[in-house]
Amino acid sequence: MRTTTLGTTDVRVTELSFGAAGIGNLFRPVSDEAASAAVQAAWDAGVRTFDTAPHYGLGLSERRLGAALRGRDRDAYTLSTKVGRLLEPHPEGGGGDDLAHGFAVPDTHRRVWDFSSDGVLRSLEASLDRLGLDRVDIALLHDPDHHAEQALTEAYPALERLRGEGVVKAIGIGMNQCALPTRFLRETDIDVVLLAGRYTLLEQEGLAEVLPEADARGRSVIVGGVFNSGLLTDPSPGAMYDYAPTPPHVLDRALRMQAVADRHGVPLRAAALHFPLGHPAVASVLSGARSATEVQDTVGQMRRTVPTALWDELRAEELLPADVPVPAAAPESGG
Repeated sequence: MRTTTLGTTDVRVTELSFGAAGIGNLFRPVSDEAASAAVQAAWDAGVRTFDTAPHYGLGLSERRLGAALRGRDRDAYTLSTKVGRLLEPHPEGGGGDDLAHGFAVPDTHRRVWDFSSDGVLRSLEASLDRLGLDRVDIALLHDPDHHAEQALTEAYPALERLRGEGVVKAIGIGMNQCALPTRFLRETDIDVVLLAGRYTLLEQEGLAEVLPEADARGRSVIVGGVFNSGLLTDPSPGAMYDYAPTPPHVLDRALRMQAVADRHGVPLRAAALHFPLGHPAVASVLSGARSATEVQDTVGQMRRTVPTALWDELRAEELLPADVPVPAAAPESGG
């Protein structure tokens, strides 16, 4: 699997990254065995970049990912986690579940927003404990939408110090909006932006500022949410779009895209996975999975050849902007 480095760092990422929210019981339970098998399938396919966060399953994702990676050569893979939410024991002992936050786990803990310097250090220390590993490679500020100033003036300087001390190799921000990551690119020295759902076949908001800003500054973008909550895997009535019911006009556009993909013999989900890699700032596409079967399907779609004629027709049908960068067609890989 192809790899590249993030920004000006020596941190290597594979073109496909494993997103570990799913093995944190996102929306529904996943067994320990299925979670471990998903990570193993990704490893067997050559994926060497793994992303998690305390938020995912109240730490369950970190615990499962760490268990699956433990014992492997630590220099053979790149691991990212996030800061900004501390996990504290539920003051009333819990007793319910965490589905209000999207995770099918007991609500034994609560999330506490904290973008202070001390909060960053405590968060990373707790993450390493849950992971059972001696380091993470990338530390990302996680969703500081309502904490921008504290993230800029307290959390970011703490991450910069940790990078300077060699505790982490790369730092950045992970969000599903564009304005604040663009501001961080302009005002700080972050290495990477994890941009979720804002640069997909259906939505190219990231093309306005954050992607060109990253490219101009020699920084990298990892794109997540390429299926827009699943709509681009199977456009149909009832499908979700950005975690909400799909508006009719968006569903119509997705169905038209699917028709184009069908004419070229390419599953729409394959085009959705390939599309972000056409932009020079994009280093990797992050895709979540909760089973070995899902991983194998994703890898299979990444190995497909997407013909240039498909992108040309999407442009001709005005389903993609005329000037949007698209991937070059490459020979199908067997590895």
